Amino acid sequence: MFLFCFQIMFTACELGVFDLLLESKELLSSAVIAERLGTSHIGLQRLLEACVGLKLLRMERKDNEGLFGNTDLANLCLAKSSPRTQYNFMKFLSDIVYPGSQYLIDAIREGKNQIQSVYAIASNDPFEYVYSTEERLQRFSSAMGDAWSLHGQELLSAFDLSCFQVVCDVGGGNGALAKEYISLYPKATVTIFDLPKVVEGAKKKSVSSEECRISFQGGDFFKDPVPEADLYILARTLHDWDDDTCEQLLTKIYKACKPGGGVLVLETVINEDRTGPFVGQIYSMMIMLFCDGKERTQSEFNALLNAAGFKEIQSKKGNNYGAILGRK
Repeated sequence: MFLFCFQIMFTACELGVFDLLLESKELLSSAVIAERLGTSHIGLQRLLEACVGLKLLRMERKDNEGLFGNTDLANLCLAKSSPRTQYNFMKFLSDIVYPGSQYLIDAIREGKNQIQSVYAIASNDPFEYVYSTEERLQRFSSAMGDAWSLHGQELLSAFDLSCFQVVCDVGGGNGALAKEYISLYPKATVTIFDLPKVVEGAKKKSVSSEECRISFQGGDFFKDPVPEADLYILARTLHDWDDDTCEQLLTKIYKACKPGGGVLVLETVINEDRTGPFVGQIYSMMIMLFCDGKERTQSEFNALLNAAGFKEIQSKKGNNYGAILGRK
């Protein structure tokens, strides 16, 4: 039932229902919406009514006819034209994650990822498939970036980071989080350090004049030296890897840090008694399909940071993610 509820929401998003209603600035009938979107009336009416049931749309009756409009949530997150749209992440879930969930039982039985089955490839590299074409790379980068348009400022303002003016976003993808950082801290510069094909794609999308404070450096953060910085950001990166690999990366960053420098980890944080949050438990199951990592508790993050050398650790929980700051 949950998957079908998601598919209803994504179908309305993909068809452009939420964009049409956002742009119209008025309530519209199902017949008008169907005509403008080029769909059948009967099919769209059922879709709209289901979206009302999911609290994604609101409906008012006038002259015995239902008129539909967006909820605030739909305007913010489901209209593709919204700056905080979650469309790209939903498309990634619809196209890749949910079809791959048929192999979840195998992942649980075997205790390892199912990359070879999900993507029908010989490699066990979790990123080889998504980086194999420019289209897949851009789609994946956009999907990962959606979270930061919605939650980035909340997490980056959890601590006063104004003392860190030279920042490196390790595995920074398309630069969505970097844009939020320079918006909050106007004196800062951010270097996005990611695989060469990732940063080349990100450069093509970087057109804003303010982004002169965002630079790009290609490299493998496991094999190549990381750029010099006051603060290193690892945003939804550690959850892809097992503990030994995470410790290796954090140790590398600790050695690159200057005294007083630090690392900012942004991840879903599981409760110490492992009873939630539910979104973290779902993400952990998803990761089991595609990677060797997991979502972690605060004490597990502390242990990794301590093992790497970081002793002064602060943490704060946000709505969906936690912010953890380790200082050298």
